[in-house]
Amino acid sequence: MEILPVALVFFLATIVSTTQGYEPVLTHHIHLLTPKTGGARGSVPGLSCLSWRLAVETNNIINWKTVPAECEGYVGHYMLGHQYRKDSKVVTNGAWLYAKSLNLTKDGKNVWVFDIDETTLSNLPYYAVNGFGTELYNATSFDEWVLKGTAPALPESLKLYQKLLTLGVKVVFLTGRGEDKRNVTTTNLKNVGYHTWEKLILKGSAYTGKTSYVYKSAERTKLVKSGFRIIGNAGDQWSDILGTNVGNRTFKLPDPMYYIS
Repeated sequence: MEILPVALVFFLATIVSTTQGYEPVLTHHIHLLTPKTGGARGSVPGLSCLSWRLAVETNNIINWKTVPAECEGYVGHYMLGHQYRKDSKVVTNGAWLYAKSLNLTKDGKNVWVFDIDETTLSNLPYYAVNGFGTELYNATSFDEWVLKGTAPALPESLKLYQKLLTLGVKVVFLTGRGEDKRNVTTTNLKNVGYHTWEKLILKGSAYTGKTSYVYKSAERTKLVKSGFRIIGNAGDQWSDILGTNVGNRTFKLPDPMYYIS
């Protein structure tokens, strides 16, 4: 039986509590997860990792394979601490303010595109025991994790999803997961609160060898040609929100753990 890090157990407990409709009472132990900032303490090695994360999130560093080894602790603190949740909340709050400001037609053609991994579902339990992105991607071990079907929801994205449904907006999940993961992905989504959607699009064999950028652009184009209006698009990778037919507005969620072209 694997023993999860204390920080991860805390993070997962927080996710479960917030997705069940109430905010957790945080203990003082959270100070152990506070990202290093160097404030009033002189030079701190982790400070350069803050700059690295900024460059990654703004797409100024691209095509990187792993998180720098010296940044494992920083990225872990960020992902398991307050800041990751706060950053995600800023993004999803902005998305909701935009969506509710629209004068939407009631013809059933308005859709919002969501990515899945690190957008609607979190793979932090996997990455917490695999170096927070400092280790090279291992397709075999990651698939084993996915097939467990136990990825928790990202609370901020789940709340946005629920609010969009109240506006009559239909949801399309567009993921880089392979078609062979359809059943487990469907079950995982429903188990954590995503109970309904218009389409769940997975990467079929026709896109073998194609980048996520090419694949997702092509699938969004199919949506538009079939009559849907993509009013919003959210993802953790730039390849989720760049390309053709990206939607009227795009929203980039934080993810300093890996890069997908």
